[in-house]
Formats: sequence, structure tokens, C-alpha cells
Amino acid sequence: MTVTHTNDTLARPRSSGLLRAGLRFLFGRPRALAALAGWSMLEALHTFALGFGLAHALDDGFLAGRTATGLAWLAITALVVPAGALGSGRVHVAVGALAEPLRDELVRTVVRNALEGAVQRAVGKGASAGSGDEGSAVVSRLTHQVEIARDSFAGVVTVSRSFLFTAVGALAGLLSLAPLLLLVVVPPLLLGLALFGASLRPMARRQLVFLKADEDIAQELGTSFSGLRDVVACGAEDRMLLAGRRRVESERRAAESLARWGVIRALALGVGGRLPIVLVLVLAPWLLSRGVTTGALAGALTYLTQALMPALQSLVHGLGSASARLAVVIRRLRGQEGGPEGSSAAAKPAVFPPPSTALSAHAPAVAAKHPARVPAPRGGTAFRPPAVELSGVSFRYGEGAAPVIDRLGLVVPAGGHLAVVGPSGIGKSTLASLIAGLVEPEAGGVRVGGLPASSSEAAGARVIIPQEAYVFSGTLRENLVHLCPVPPPDTAVTAALTALGAEDLAVRLGGLEGAVAPDVLSAGERQLIALVRAHLSPAPLAVLDEATCHLDPAAEGRAERAFAARASAMADPGSGDGSRVAEGPTCEGRPFPGGLIVIAHRVSSALRADRVLVLDGARADCGTHAELLERSALYRDLAAGWDPSAASSQPARSL
Repeated sequence: MTVTHTNDTLARPRSSGLLRAGLRFLFGRPRALAALAGWSMLEALHTFALGFGLAHALDDGFLAGRTATGLAWLAITALVVPAGALGSGRVHVAVGALAEPLRDELVRTVVRNALEGAVQRAVGKGASAGSGDEGSAVVSRLTHQVEIARDSFAGVVTVSRSFLFTAVGALAGLLSLAPLLLLVVVPPLLLGLALFGASLRPMARRQLVFLKADEDIAQELGTSFSGLRDVVACGAEDRMLLAGRRRVESERRAAESLARWGVIRALALGVGGRLPIVLVLVLAPWLLSRGVTTGALAGALTYLTQALMPALQSLVHGLGSASARLAVVIRRLRGQEGGPEGSSAAAKPAVFPPPSTALSAHAPAVAAKHPARVPAPRGGTAFRPPAVELSGVSFRYGEGAAPVIDRLGLVVPAGGHLAVVGPSGIGKSTLASLIAGLVEPEAGGVRVGGLPASSSEAAGARVIIPQEAYVFSGTLRENLVHLCPVPPPDTAVTAALTALGAEDLAVRLGGLEGAVAPDVLSAGERQLIALVRAHLSPAPLAVLDEATCHLDPAAEGRAERAFAARASAMADPGSGDGSRVAEGPTCEGRPFPGGLIVIAHRVSSALRADRVLVLDGARADCGTHAELLERSALYRDLAAGWDPSAASSQPARSL
């Protein structure tokens, strides 16, 4: 997103150039700049007096046998010291008058960009599940990155100003003592500055790479800690350790590259700061023979050792790191990444494996015509439309974000049972939201029962059960039949309770007329009630978005088998469950096809499904458990910690 407000200098497009924008910002505040220059002149005066007074104290005083004159010159030099201290103190105030407006502009830019991005997501994309991450990023920019930018800017201004006015004072002093001294001092000083200037851009690029590597480590650790339960449950500790080590190794390489370029800074400091001292000492006899006095040599060495070299050292070390940090942070705050290294590479498209005897799947370029198919169960009717069909579907949270779902093609036939697996945060819940019609795809189409997923006709054809189940105060019956347009008989409600294994919970609550208090129910009990409610609903397509994560494996298996049987019955009108088919929604005069999609929480859920869809961000793969074990490294990693013999008692083996 590009912000083009004319009253915000630093929010202009990147084509204006960061340096040009910075200069406009400075010269747009002439009073603060004049105050900074004025107080810096006192520092320059102090620098000039330092060597000039010493030279005259020696030549006109002590070496000439006039001690009083020498002491007078030293006294005059000492009187200038308080003026320099006053200038240094007031300089910090003047720098603050420049740094604080910069901070305010950056805060306005970050807030404006965040608000405009939120509006775009709300208008163009609907509710964004990524809004929490975006909010955390905005808070980080406001509380951390803006402060880094302000401090770095203040550091850049301080060291640049200090070197400029110190150099002016020192060179003016050398000129007043003996112009010949400039021929010895200025060439190596300019060479050192040229070396330092040539290293700034490569240093900035490597600083950006280092910063990106540091962010990758933070992201990797954050992902590991947030999904620690999943990591331990899947036995993926070694895999996560290896991933973390790779991130650390990347940062180490970036730090080494940055350090190698840091050698150029040391070379620049040696050439520009220390070489002039050596040259003055080596060429002292030649300089004395050309009329340079002993006092002038002493003054020149004072300028070099007490003024120029410390100022150059501050410039090299301060500007070298602060300017790179400032450029990187401001570009990020303005929505720019600062170069090829920082730009987000486009996410790779989902690539399906070659078709097998049980699976027809193709690359996403033709996924709309030949999507991955979940085979229909035996007895299913061929004339019915698929329960779910995705054709080249792509979705991202925000224009600048990488795709979460990228050109995905998928067909779940009537009565089909699909499990969706993948690491935490990879897009499984986003896929469920797309099928449920909660968000619109950026490209491609999502159809439920042959109709667009966002259509009102398809709204009643599916029910989604989220991880955090919703239960309201009221009777158990009211909670269970809440999604039924026509209240079912008690026999149907009791049958659903039995199918889901919730009869004991119903007895404990006092039967169907027992009161439900959501705050006293456990997470697993709330999930059981929500599952029975969905099972009783007339919606033929059920989407379980980790809806059994708080149940034990045995209860989870019972619930999924009940929903699979429900989907198969709704897919085949002749299966013996005609009453449920008759009361359900219709598509073009015929009942909607049933189906089951499970965002899998355990490997055992994948084993119960007809097919498993593996999402890993860069690729997608679909097949049976056995097929995926052979060709999907990610699926093998996810399934590595599962023990089939302990399926009835094992703890959560999360996917």
C-alpha cells in the first residue's frame, strides 16, 4: 500500500528515495536545523582553540622563554572549554527537536497504514483470521520499531554533525597554523571517508539480511512455543530442533558477513584517522625544514589525536550501524522491505503429485479442470453433485500477504470423508472457513452441493463445528435442537446422544429438560453438546474444525464414525435414512449431498478418512494414509509419533 499524503514527508512513495525524503524532512524544519548548527559552532570553536592555543603557547611562550605568555595562551584555551560544553548540552535539545517530530510522523504513518489495511480487508476480504497477527505486528511497530527509528535517527544526526563541525574546526586550525599540514592530513582523511562511504550500502544490505534472520528465529521460536503441545504429541522435538538450528545457522552466516564488511570500517578508520598521525610524525623533519614550527606540529597532533580521530571513530561506528538500522526500520514502517533481500517472495503454488490408481490430481494450473478427488463411498449415486468442489482457489489475508491457500483444486463427492492435516497455522481453518462461506476466495470458486459456497441456498447445506464450542444457557433440549427448523422427536435426539456417546452427560445434566450452565461445563462437554447439535441438524455437510480436540481418542473416534455414517446416509437416499434426507435442504429439486470434512487433530482421524489432504504452505498433497506415507515427507513427520496399538489410550497426537 502506498500513502501519498503531501503533508507527510516520510510517507511518500519509495521512488523519492529514502535519502531525499530524509533531507526534505530536515530542511522542512529550518528553525530546529539552525539551532543545531548554531550550538554546534561552539563545539567547532572549542576544537579550533584546542590546537591553536597549544601551538602559540609553545611557539610564542614556553619555547621562546616567555612563560607568562605560554600560560596566558593556555588560559585562553581553557576558557573556551565551558563554551564547548554548553554547545554540546544544547545540541542534544536541538537533536530532540528533530527526532520527536520524526517519531510522530512515523506513528501517524503506521496507524494510517494499519487502518487502511483493516478497511481493505473488511471491504474486500471479509473477516480476517489473520487480524490478530496483524494487530500484534502493528503494536510491535508502534512500541519497538518506531523507537528504534527515532533513536537511530538521533544517533545519525549526532555523529554526522559532530564529525562535520569537528572537522571544520580542526582543518581551520591546521590552515591557520601551517597550510602545508593540510597536504599531509587531508588526502588520507578523504581516502578513509571514501572507503567508509563505499561500505555503507553493502553494510545496509547485510544489516537487512541479519535483521531478517533474527526475525526468522523469533518466528520459529514463537511457532514452536505456541504449538508446543503439537510438537510433543507428534514426537517432533528433533524436527523442530533441527529447524531452529537452521535458523540460528542462517543468522550466524549473516552475522559473519556483516562482520567481514565491518573490517572495511576498521580500514577506513585506520586510513583516515591513524595514518595522518603517522605521516605527521614521519614527515616532521621535512615539515620543519619547510617552515612549520614545533608548536604547529604539536597543535597538528592535538587536532588529530584529540579531535579528528575520535570524531571519525564515532562517525564510522555510529553512522555505520545506525544508518543501516534506520534505513531498514523506516522502510519497514513505510511498508517497504528495502531491497531484494527484504521483499517477500511469492508463495509457491500448491503442486499435486502424479495421479495414482486411487487419486486423480494435477498441478494447480489445471486444478480447476482436474482437481484432487476423494473417492465416493460404495453405494453412492453417480448423478449427485459433489459435496464440496474447489476450483483453483487462492486466498490471502491482505494484499501484501503471501497466499495461505494457493490455486487449490479439490473434490469431495457425496458421502465422502476427507481429513485435512498440516502444521499449526498452515491454513487448515482457512480452508474450513472457505467451505463454510465465512470468507471469499481471492481467485477460483468454492461450491457446496453444486452451488456457490457464498450463496444463500448453500447456507443451510453445511454445519461447521469450531474448536471452541458454543453452548448457551437453557435446557439441554434447547441446545441440541437449536439448528433444527422443525424440532425432532425425542427418539431422534436420544439416538443422536447415543451415537455421539453423550448419553452419560445427558443423564448427569438431568435429561433433556436439564439446565445447561456453560461456565460449569468442561471444554470436552461443551464440544459433545455442539457435536450432537450438529448431528441433529438437517445440514448434510459437516465440517469439524478440530471440534474434538478436547475429547479423548476413543470419544473422538466414536464421534467421527457417527458423522461419517451420517454423511453416507445423506449421500444415498436409499440407505434407510430417508426421513433425514427428506427434511434436509434441496439443490435444484434434489437433496443436497452429504459429506464430512475433518480438520484432523490426531493421526487416527486421518486413518478413518477416505482420503487425507496434507497442507504445508508450499505444496498440497491428497491420498490415502498409506500413499502419503510413501510420498509425503511432511505427512511421515506428522505421523511418526503415532502408535496404532495405543490408539485407545494414548494422549493427544496432534497434527
